[in-house]
Amino acid sequence: MHKPKRIYIIADIKYLSKKVFVDQIPKLAKGFIRLGHDVRLFSYCNVLRQMSPFKSKSLSAFMFKSKVDALLTSQIKDYKPHIIYINFPRDLDADTLRCIRKTAPDAVLIGDDGDPWPKLQRNRIETAKELDILTATNDGQFLQDYKDAGVPLCVFMPNMCDPDVDHRYEVGPQWQSDILWTGTVKHHADTSEVFREKLVTELAKQNNCTLYGCFGRPKIGGIDYLYAISGAKIGVNVNAYGPVKFCHSDRLTQYLSCGTFVMAKRFEGCNMLYQDKIHLRYFDTIEEFFELVQWYLNHESERKKIANAGMHHIHTEFNCLKRAGHIIDLIEKGMYDAPWNRLI
Repeated sequence: MHKPKRIYIIADIKYLSKKVFVDQIPKLAKGFIRLGHDVRLFSYCNVLRQMSPFKSKSLSAFMFKSKVDALLTSQIKDYKPHIIYINFPRDLDADTLRCIRKTAPDAVLIGDDGDPWPKLQRNRIETAKELDILTATNDGQFLQDYKDAGVPLCVFMPNMCDPDVDHRYEVGPQWQSDILWTGTVKHHADTSEVFREKLVTELAKQNNCTLYGCFGRPKIGGIDYLYAISGAKIGVNVNAYGPVKFCHSDRLTQYLSCGTFVMAKRFEGCNMLYQDKIHLRYFDTIEEFFELVQWYLNHESERKKIANAGMHHIHTEFNCLKRAGHIIDLIEKGMYDAPWNRLI
């Protein structure tokens, strides 16, 4: 049993209705609280917007960032947290973390990066250098970028789900589909990956495929997003970038947790997270994808068996309570116990 801790989370908390069930921070906070810890949240960007009369983000940061940092450090001084968890909100930088370190020298500063290409994120690497621990939802070169910059401990941690809300729902005919894709055709940060664009383009031609967020189709969010996943026989996942170990979209976590049968483009290390033919099905080519789609649409019992196993697996191994426990173990022991665990 962990000794109860005071945990201060600094994040860009999304209050957009479309993002209400995909934001990882409320899930993590719930996990910490259920483990017996006290949690306080500071929404850095929202506080900055409240202080500034300007609509311009850059002007607001220039004029009022120092006041936000002063308020932040004042709260930290009074709260005296054991752990300060940073989710890299916009405009929080290395200077902010140095102020925090001065205010709370005994607290552990841990950051979490859910984005690929950290070098392309503004001030991300320089900010991370002020941390004690950096966790990321990818491995390989992206994690190595942080280590090369001098971050003391860099750790892969996968995306998590909250089984209380991320589960299969009973839905009406309006949400039922054979094949589901949600998201853009390609990631704006890298145009070298063409597989995803080719596959989604082919999906758009299919009469039995429902798409959201691309080719002029509307985006989907809120509880409707979970309904759409629950009503799909097959959910399709292709990552924005393939070569980096463990790097995968949170779409994969969301699809598995809401109980659809998932077909995912194979990525390095994938079987250490989710096993092929047990929790989901991987594919390597577009031709293989459509062959498997046809087979599983015609074999309902096998499709449902894998979908149920995938949902159970992610609810058990990737839930927010377990993720919170991994973070506490990492802070207290310097490591956590999981088959995919890797520290650099």
